[in-house]
Amino acid sequence: METLISLVNKLQRACTALGDHGEENALPTLWDSLPAIAVVGGQSSGKSSVLESVVGKDFLPRGSGIVTRRPLVLQLHRINEGQEYAEFLHLPRKKFTDFALVRKEISDETDRETGRSKQVSTVPIYLSIYSPNVVNLTLIDLPGLTKVAVEGQPDSIVGDIENMVRSFIEKPNCIILAISPANQDLATSDAIKISREVDPKGERTFGVLTKIDLMDKGTDAVDILEGKSYRLQFPWIGVVNRSQADINKSVDMIAARRREREYFSNAPEYKHLAHRMGSEHLGTMLSKHLEQVIKSRIPGIQSLISKTIIELEGELSRLGKPIAADSGGKMYAIMEICRVFDQIYKEHLDGVRPGGEKVYNVFDNQLPAAIKRLQFDKHLSMENVRKLITEADGYQPHLIAPEQGYRRLIESSLVSIRGPAEAAVDAELKQYPSLKVEVGNAAVDSLERMRNESKRATLKLVDMECCYLTVDFFRKLPQDAEKGGNPTHSIFDRYNDSYLRRIGTTVLSYVNMVCASLRNSIPKSIVYCQVREAKRTLLDHFFAELGKKETKQLSSMLDEDPAVMERRAALAKRLELYRSAQAEIDAVAWAK
Repeated sequence: METLISLVNKLQRACTALGDHGEENALPTLWDSLPAIAVVGGQSSGKSSVLESVVGKDFLPRGSGIVTRRPLVLQLHRINEGQEYAEFLHLPRKKFTDFALVRKEISDETDRETGRSKQVSTVPIYLSIYSPNVVNLTLIDLPGLTKVAVEGQPDSIVGDIENMVRSFIEKPNCIILAISPANQDLATSDAIKISREVDPKGERTFGVLTKIDLMDKGTDAVDILEGKSYRLQFPWIGVVNRSQADINKSVDMIAARRREREYFSNAPEYKHLAHRMGSEHLGTMLSKHLEQVIKSRIPGIQSLISKTIIELEGELSRLGKPIAADSGGKMYAIMEICRVFDQIYKEHLDGVRPGGEKVYNVFDNQLPAAIKRLQFDKHLSMENVRKLITEADGYQPHLIAPEQGYRRLIESSLVSIRGPAEAAVDAELKQYPSLKVEVGNAAVDSLERMRNESKRATLKLVDMECCYLTVDFFRKLPQDAEKGGNPTHSIFDRYNDSYLRRIGTTVLSYVNMVCASLRNSIPKSIVYCQVREAKRTLLDHFFAELGKKETKQLSSMLDEDPAVMERRAALAKRLELYRSAQAEIDAVAWAK
């Protein structure tokens, strides 16, 4: 079972090394799912003395006011033989055998994070202690709860510490070690009060009663230790810490443990409880309980890790690979971006992605509607027909049919179709997907060239209709006298309203025939000149220019949003953590 605690120790160290130590952030955190024991207590509750008793060493800073200003993640590793030593995660490969220097380094590292102010920080200090006199255990020492700010501290310090403590102990995987002094009323205990708020049933709270030997004569803590006055799911444990005089004299911790055992064994009121009292029993009991909790949580942790790995890989895939350093890699990255861009554009046109239907809408709705709005019948009003017919005749009236007049009427009508035809070409540009910087600009330039070519070709279709009239249409028209075919009529008869109205009707019929033809030919021209070419050669010009660029220019093209780069780096580190955790857990599972 010891391998399970070692496993969690290893994972917690990895979490801290990668910046995942339970602070609020937008990334998933493994820390929160790992079982841990948080030590909670008010100032002067004996919290530091309990920890030192469990470890068997003097190593925590002491003094007045708030001494612990950062969480201390304390990992105890039992070794069979050898010298006791300590290691800090922020000082890898440096072994501390003098525990007075450990105390100093805790203070110095606290100041590095918070400055020399008396402010607090949620970023933990990671300390591992290797000793034959400890049990495998992980404890988180939290700043002592306080009710007032001292000189040099902001007024918010009371709330800041409480919020920090709460952020650790409210997590369902946290085991709470609530430290309360026996010589104070338990109802006023800061540790019990905050523990009750986050764990009202006491299902994950262990109560530790300190300073039992300092209670007033005639009083004892039996009711509390037996769970009568305040019941928890687990039995209360009493401890007797070293006195200040013992600390000043540097009394050996092993000797202090022996005195503690003797106290509970010899005190009449506590004799019957002696087998489950003292700091040694506290350490052993916590170690066994932590093992059980870890064992029950392993399946859930494995599930969380597998799910998170998939999520992290998915987001990293969406963000894309990091930019290569060499010019070849940069060129490849740009070509890949272009390939994806080109493919997406084709998919929009072909209907794989939304957008292609808008092209059809231009041809099927926009172009016919625009032609319809031209209102040729108004253009062929009696006044306009009369004006153009007479102008075409000049000084010599036409003999059979006013051919030049017909031509001018038809040409003036068809010229107005140039507007809708040109608009149909312009409408296509709105649908291409945009991409930032050069690729997007290259696509826009390319589409602009295609648009201009498409516009020229489409307008030529209209101009062709203006330049050459379909003769068969007019040959099929009857040429009787009533319809203007009798050359014996006077010039004045030929310009009567009935005659001119029939000319206007004929011209309108011809124009409508041409419009019907253009409704089919204009889309073909646009698709051939613009849509087809966009699918075939959208970025060809860009590719040709790309080969001429130097490494520096390629780098400037691949400047990435710093926020995206930062996010990718954070995700990659987090993915490394979870994959490592998965391998570590699998190794323990196979070993079993």
